[in-house]
Amino acid sequence: MPAESADSTPDWRDKKRRLWMMGLVFPTLTITVTPFIWGMNQLGWYPASQVLFWIGPILLYVVMPTLDVHFGADGQNPPDDVARRLEEDKYYRACVFAFVPLQYLSLFLAAGVFTAPNLSWLGQEGPLGWPAKIGLALSIGALGGVGINTAHEMGHKKASLERWLSKISLAQTGYGHFFIEHNRGHHVRVATPEDPSSARFGETYWEFLPRSVVGSLRSALRLEAKRIRQKVGNPWNPRTYLLNDALNAWLMTVVLWAVLIALCGWALLPFLLIQAAFGISLLEAVNYLEHYGLLRQKKANGRYERCTPEHSWNSDHIVTNLLLYHLQRHSDHHANPTRRYQSLRSMDGSPTLPCGYGALIGLTYIPPLWRRLMDHRVLEHYGGDVSRVNMQPRLRAKTLARYGAAAA
Repeated sequence: MPAESADSTPDWRDKKRRLWMMGLVFPTLTITVTPFIWGMNQLGWYPASQVLFWIGPILLYVVMPTLDVHFGADGQNPPDDVARRLEEDKYYRACVFAFVPLQYLSLFLAAGVFTAPNLSWLGQEGPLGWPAKIGLALSIGALGGVGINTAHEMGHKKASLERWLSKISLAQTGYGHFFIEHNRGHHVRVATPEDPSSARFGETYWEFLPRSVVGSLRSALRLEAKRIRQKVGNPWNPRTYLLNDALNAWLMTVVLWAVLIALCGWALLPFLLIQAAFGISLLEAVNYLEHYGLLRQKKANGRYERCTPEHSWNSDHIVTNLLLYHLQRHSDHHANPTRRYQSLRSMDGSPTLPCGYGALIGLTYIPPLWRRLMDHRVLEHYGGDVSRVNMQPRLRAKTLARYGAAAA
């Protein structure tokens, strides 16, 4: 059930309506900081101007958490009887559609700056130094990670335009198979040991990252092979390759990267690799925290129980809600995958994170801090019954020994 709301239905309005344009902050970062870099260079503040090339990580790890703490919880849920009106309002769709061209504009601008032999037009002589280059690549990687989330929003929809825009957005990071695995794999197996994208209790982010990346890739290939086999026959026949959504998506990446390298030269390759790796790592950090330790129980017939709000960690901090299109309202998303972001609700019964995704992404990198913050919350969610937790296998014996009384 959605959390209770004090909003009255007859005159209900979305208080965040104009603020949804904040979702375009990440795809415009490199554009908006450019005049500031130029101005600082004109004033002779060259060392300070180079810090702005790190604007993506700064926004992600410093600004977002600070604003989440300052502005706090969202607190507004759309009533059920206005959901249809919200879904049909094309303004919200336009906010998401605008992300893709701005994403590509920033990508091409950053690629040009990364490889330029002289940046006199930016107020500095010669090329970028490597500290600034790495910062720029990470900033575009942050854009790519948020782009995967934008692709996630569009990829769940039935309209062919949105599904193609989803693939186009994923092309930057080369993670096009996410379009397949997330929709047809993760949503089926979420919060089970069989899901590579559901983190286990005690599993560190650094253990989860390769398991999720490799497992998701394998799952996507299997799912797509099965779909093609059912539709036209042999999935490995070259004549079926054009039907393969994974190959189509990766081909987009090949074409995009080839165009960028043709324009900027092979010196761009480190930029492309760094931004892709960082963008993927951000997606997987979010995957890690969304279902950490949560488990759907098996029924007597051996099937898992239906996914409910209690199988996703939620947060309702307003700033991250706006920047990530309500991704934090994850329980409602799993219950209603095709529901558009503007009508997602904060759900009763879902376990709640201590702060917003923005503050937690950085903590996932530090296992002792993460476990100190989250392990007791997982156990409290299950009333201390560790047998109901999605457990990291190597820790099962140790954890059962420590919490055996509760498990019994």
